[in-house]
Amino acid sequence: MHQPLSISPGRDIRLADFDARFDDGINRVDGEEETRSHCEKLDELAYKLFAEAKRAVVVVLQGIDTSGKDGTIRMLASGVSPQCLSITSFKAPSSLELSHDFLWRIHAGIPPHGRIGIFNRSHYEDVVVVRVRKLVAQEVWQERFAQINAFEALLHNSGITFVKCFLHISSAEQRQRLEDRLRDPKKQWKLGPSDLEDRLRWDDFQAAYDDALSQCNTKHAPWFIVPSDRKWYRNLIVARLVRQTLERIDPQFPPFDASLITQLG
Repeated sequence: MHQPLSISPGRDIRLADFDARFDDGINRVDGEEETRSHCEKLDELAYKLFAEAKRAVVVVLQGIDTSGKDGTIRMLASGVSPQCLSITSFKAPSSLELSHDFLWRIHAGIPPHGRIGIFNRSHYEDVVVVRVRKLVAQEVWQERFAQINAFEALLHNSGITFVKCFLHISSAEQRQRLEDRLRDPKKQWKLGPSDLEDRLRWDDFQAAYDDALSQCNTKHAPWFIVPSDRKWYRNLIVARLVRQTLERIDPQFPPFDASLITQLG
């Protein structure tokens, strides 16, 4: 089995080669403590990004149903000031959205410079869900791979850094999480007929994601495969990735005009 995280662009990605229960030998207590430390540092880094207001970060959370997108967002949002965040959830497109190109609503959701944007699902629904459910012709979704790569390159050149996380869970884990939702009155609302129908299309979704991850894994916007059967390990890896990304781009406070001190009076 491959270990998690990045794969060199140009290589085929096959989710079956990745262990969704991988935890790198870290115990849960240590993992959760490290996650808290990353979240504390994220608050400081996000504030610098906000003050600098020249660049932005987009965290894309993609994965099959129950993979943990909501839980990951709660974890990231718990450590960052709301003024520094922009959270967008992409559900089934509205009639207005369908009247535009498939990237229109995504572009509208890109955060302004100075913010960390978190996407709950993304433009990758338009090469995965539409393919599996046969909502568009094959030649349409196949052309979208190149369109997505060009779109992400445009944004990268405009100061946007992508952190694309595929939350990878096993079939057995998804089944357990669906059963738990069916029994939990607080979570039953999340389930509809389409969710259970998609469960029967597991292999089709895996094949669609294999292609999407392989075709759209670029140097400027790489994919990270995040083992997510263990929720605490998923949180650790995503928090670590976002922190490392912010430390790499190294946002800075704007220069301070020291003459303001003397003007205070």
